[in-house]
Amino acid sequence: MLKIFSKISETTSFIKQLKDVGKTVGFVPTMGALHQGHLQLMRRAKLENDILVVSIFVNPIQFNNKSDLETYPRVFEKDIKLLEEVNADILFSPSEQEMYPEPVNKEYDFGALGNVMEGANRPGHFNGVAIVVSKLFDICIPHKAYFGEKDFQQLAIINKLVKIENTNVEIVPCEIVREHDGLAMSSRNARLSENQRQLAPFIYETLKKAQNFAGDKSVEQLKNWVKNQFIDKKEFDLEYFEICDSIDLQPINHWNQAETAMGFIVVHMGNVRLIDNIRLFNNFASSNIGNK
Repeated sequence: MLKIFSKISETTSFIKQLKDVGKTVGFVPTMGALHQGHLQLMRRAKLENDILVVSIFVNPIQFNNKSDLETYPRVFEKDIKLLEEVNADILFSPSEQEMYPEPVNKEYDFGALGNVMEGANRPGHFNGVAIVVSKLFDICIPHKAYFGEKDFQQLAIINKLVKIENTNVEIVPCEIVREHDGLAMSSRNARLSENQRQLAPFIYETLKKAQNFAGDKSVEQLKNWVKNQFIDKKEFDLEYFEICDSIDLQPINHWNQAETAMGFIVVHMGNVRLIDNIRLFNNFASSNIGNK
């Protein structure tokens, strides 16, 4: 039976009681508008822990675009039904006032990791993410917390946050869940028009082709090739495509600069911002491709 809490003190007290009798707690933080990607995280958390705790909170301080916050899908009743389907035990769904009774001024320093890609293109975003995740960890006191690799840079930020705060929680990364046509599952997909939704899989198709070209083309050539795929696609507005080391997410110029290189992409379709990523190669640094 799903228990729903909106107050911090009640949530923490209830979870502490469960932990005191030896129950393990798996936690999946969300902003609602749940989809199969979220549910996969929850199923794994449920499998690996005694208690599944989920939060739904549209965190205003991680949005640097006010219209994106205002249009973010909110379908609470539908979300409840999905949580019941995966047998979630606890839902924490607070108000903004409950989470932030006073203005939040905390500033995190994630170094170079926070200054590239999403960090560079969405000022303040990761600081807002870190603040809310840190608060949610304190409230829900999980043993393990589950995050999807679609938001790969966010996952890296969370791992660094845990080290900065010395938080006693294991971060569990989970593979990207995709639609049957390859589109990475996202709450924002619901805002795509029917035509946009039909065209959107082109993003992942392009990433897959880029993966096949990795090593044959130089890093710069591959970046330019991806950019050129979108030039004549009026339905798409490419914000960026970057090739980075998978560990520190810093851009690379040559394949042998990274043991594993990844491609990160952000594309706008109308007012919907879609992100995705792909591993371009593993261990190419030891191959014979030289300094392409």
